[in-house]
Amino acid sequence: MSQPDTDTAAQSPSSQQEPQIQTDGRRSHSEQMNQPAQTSQSESSHDGKDEHALHTNLKRGMESRHLQMISLGGVIGTGLFLSSGYTIQQAGPIGTILAYSIGALIVYLVMLTLGELSVAMPVTGSFHVYAEKFIGPGTGFVIAIQYWLTWTVALGSEFTAAGLLMQRWFPDNPTWVWSAACIILIFTLNALSVRLFAEAEFWFASIKVFAICAFIVIGLLAIFGVIPIAGYQHAPMFGNLVKDGIFPNGFMPVFATILTVNFAFSGTELIGVTAGETRDPETTVPKAIHTTLWRLVLFFIGSITVMCALIPWRQAGVGESPFVLVFNGIGIPYAGDIMNFVVLTAVLSASNSGLYASTRMVWSMGNEGMIPRWFAKTNRRGVPMLALCAAMAGGLLALLSSVIAASTVYLVLVALSGLSAVVVWIAIAYCQIVFRRRWLESGHSTSELKYRTPGYPYVSWAAFILCTASFVLVIFDVEQRFALVAELVFIVACYGAYFLQQWVRKRKKATEADDLDTLWVARD
Repeated sequence: MSQPDTDTAAQSPSSQQEPQIQTDGRRSHSEQMNQPAQTSQSESSHDGKDEHALHTNLKRGMESRHLQMISLGGVIGTGLFLSSGYTIQQAGPIGTILAYSIGALIVYLVMLTLGELSVAMPVTGSFHVYAEKFIGPGTGFVIAIQYWLTWTVALGSEFTAAGLLMQRWFPDNPTWVWSAACIILIFTLNALSVRLFAEAEFWFASIKVFAICAFIVIGLLAIFGVIPIAGYQHAPMFGNLVKDGIFPNGFMPVFATILTVNFAFSGTELIGVTAGETRDPETTVPKAIHTTLWRLVLFFIGSITVMCALIPWRQAGVGESPFVLVFNGIGIPYAGDIMNFVVLTAVLSASNSGLYASTRMVWSMGNEGMIPRWFAKTNRRGVPMLALCAAMAGGLLALLSSVIAASTVYLVLVALSGLSAVVVWIAIAYCQIVFRRRWLESGHSTSELKYRTPGYPYVSWAAFILCTASFVLVIFDVEQRFALVAELVFIVACYGAYFLQQWVRKRKKATEADDLDTLWVARD
């Protein structure tokens, strides 16, 4: 039986330990104490001022099963159920399997680096906190905005998808009614408690996982001729995989598919976001990382292999989900309705995780002082309601832009959202490299780390280089080149906003100091 929610300090004392690592050579030794776990989860403030009055405790209400399903739920979405056929049609069967294999490898390398950081410093909204400490405060601000935007844009598209999916069963009702119902449901799940959010995400993701497992098992039975499938008089086996050659459209479509796959796998890093609200992160985070990899390989590569074996690759992606094509071929009744329900749960799962991730990023920015600190305020259930409302407002604005400015504003937002996840991965890998170096420079040994990235530094640098290559080489894909340009402009704009913010703050402090001096002179 699950334990009730308890505050961080009571639940996981070990997570409150202060890893003493050097963050700035100009500071004294006492100031070199990194306290992300304690600072992010307690009422203490960064500057010791009035912020002490803010209640900013989050609850450690998540268990290992929640963490694993949240990570999977953030990855398995409409891309696998609906868009995978288009990918197969572009790259061919072997090319698609190869692309997903490389994508899974890149994700795994990034997760191994994230594991060390998350266990050493289990903070909510971890990515930008790590970037702030190990790269620079400007980069921390940029990473926070990038990740917030990724999920905020996703929220708008998921709310729209929910309404469209319900049209299959209720064609007479307007789409916006069901989109509104989805918004109310997801907001309520996130507003009540982190435990309820995690439990809902567990069951949403479980439905997707069950559907994929059933698809793979039934598909394998059809491949080996145990059950019949339309269009074949004998066991199909795996002849369709190489029927028209290994790379029927050449190798370049495979490269473009790798870029798409990286975007499809974004969401696994939610493990890092949830670390600050997870019980016993030293155990649950590493377990979730390793479990996520083999499940990604099984679910994505397994289902893609079954699709390619049973559906001629030229027929894939033509207007209908490959899952529905296979189920219809085998003769499963109501295949379309079954998959519509599964995709609907995928949409609810993605929007649930998206609102959570966006909310925690807003909370973390408030907690770190990047935005007004009252965004870090939580209620008695440990839910940051102001941050939640701000995140939902961002999702609604994205939804509105998809309706009234689909070909301009929303197009730019989608382009930025796609590459932002890769930027976050690059930052994660580099932060772990800097963290380990500073850890050793501060007189610590690797044996003191509760979890260590295996194969350091080779694994860490491989993650950094592969992610950077995925980002830079987008320029060779004509269809995605616009996204790269938009992302680079947005990064520059984020840095500009940060330095402008710092300039305004310095001017304000200087003005206050001058006013105080004037006051003292007047009294004298």
